[in-house]
Amino acid sequence: MTGTPETAAPGVVVAGIGHALPPRVVTNAELAQHLDTSDEWIRTRTGIRQRHVVDPGTATSDLAVEAGARALASAGMQAVDLLVLATTTPDHPCPASAPAVSSRLGLGAVPAFDLNAVCSGFVYGLAVTTGMLRSGAAGSALLIGVDTFSTIVDPADRATAFLFGDGAGAVVLRAEPGGCGILDVELGSDGGLQQLIQVRSGGSRQPISADPADGFFAMQGQAVYRHAVAHMTASTATVLSRVGWSVQDVDWFVGHQANRRILEATAARLGIPAERTLVNLDRVGNTAAASIPIALAEAAAAGDLRAGHKLAVAAFGGGATWGSAALVWPELPSSG
Repeated sequence: MTGTPETAAPGVVVAGIGHALPPRVVTNAELAQHLDTSDEWIRTRTGIRQRHVVDPGTATSDLAVEAGARALASAGMQAVDLLVLATTTPDHPCPASAPAVSSRLGLGAVPAFDLNAVCSGFVYGLAVTTGMLRSGAAGSALLIGVDTFSTIVDPADRATAFLFGDGAGAVVLRAEPGGCGILDVELGSDGGLQQLIQVRSGGSRQPISADPADGFFAMQGQAVYRHAVAHMTASTATVLSRVGWSVQDVDWFVGHQANRRILEATAARLGIPAERTLVNLDRVGNTAAASIPIALAEAAAAGDLRAGHKLAVAAFGGGATWGSAALVWPELPSSG
């Protein structure tokens, strides 16, 4: 950021954080009862032991409202100027879910919209909200990453059914003159890779199909692994270079919680040791756009994140999309 103190854009800081997980826990052993798999097979290939899954009747917006309310309480705020909802699993194809979430939180007639960058959604949301706060279009924002992938994954698909969990994570962001929080965000995409992660039907390219399989999430796992590691590594290296940090400066690397092997390979390529990599996917699985804010919220609640810690976050998702961010963790009165 450049300019004189009088003209420089304000800093953007994290003012509050919260998360929400459905109460129902599904273990690997439970999945193995109807899938051709085992607890050991899932754990050794992904690092996942269990995941939280919504019960019938619970929607994406329900988790978003719960996480958003906790983030607002953490910030000691009842209102914000903007709400951005990062999700691939909205309540309905139309309209967007963000206005309903805003209304249920009592935020009034503030701008509210959905953002779909699949598992990169939270990082894309950081870029959008930070840009709007720095421009002066808003003074504060609630960014929620939320997904209920259990509603779009084929429960009989041995390739994907064990990977995903449901959840929501939220942060309150605030413009603050001289504040040191979100330092930089780097984004990228490659539409030539769209076939790697898809729900084929339900859009204008292929309307709702008579074949139920076309409506389920599908992924080319090995190719996703290669591209995720490559792009998350390159993006993180770029953002660290732009803010002038070395890997030794990074207190925590927070990657999208898709697969322990992806996290380990990305951290190793960057030169960040395993003890400085946040991992919670063993307890919650891949929660898509919610994975990074849930990991941050849990680490903050546990006291692992402390004021002044330097964080590098990175994600890769369908589209293909990817992104990373560098931020300094604040002193928060509470978290949840």
